[in-house]
Amino acid sequence: MSDSPLSSIRLDIWLWRARFFKTRSASAKMCESGHVRLERFGTVSRVDKASLAIRPGDRLIFALGARLIDIEVVDMGERRGPALEAQALYKFKETSSDASAKPSH
Repeated sequence: MSDSPLSSIRLDIWLWRARFFKTRSASAKMCESGHVRLERFGTVSRVDKASLAIRPGDRLIFALGARLIDIEVVDMGERRGPALEAQALYKFKETSSDASAKPSH
């Protein structure tokens, strides 16, 4: 690991590293479809480019299957690692729909 963490990364790469998509091309397609929302400094905007740079503290909102994903970016990551490593890249935001969005076991 390097001593200087990345300050930003392309959105499509980050979504792939965080394991929301199996392939980077699927991640890029989702970004370019306009179905991802980015909240930065209290301003929400629609993402239409996979190359958009995101940073820790950014909030991402998008639909994945029947689930609405609302997360805060915590870290950039250095690679597409195992699931536990990927889960450390983000944290779920608390919303009223969280109870229905999380799978029940």
